[in-house]
Amino acid sequence: MLLVEEVAFQRMDQRLAEWLASRPEREILMTHQEIATELGTAREVVSRLLKELERAGKVKLGRGKIEVLS
Repeated sequence: MLLVEEVAFQRMDQRLAEWLASRPEREILMTHQEIATELGTAREVVSRLLKELERAGKVKLGRGKIEVLS
């Protein structure tokens, strides 16, 4: 039910940022597809938003991993 509420009432960029901030580890070893499945969206959306976060200097993307910088 929580996922349904999030999908209906929160923007995807906000949901992704909150998801990244809630992770205890600084280096997340997950694919974009795995993240998309967990958030209930498409891989393409996650990839685009992560690329925007990388350009903003908030994350560093690698193959199968995401390093949270700030």
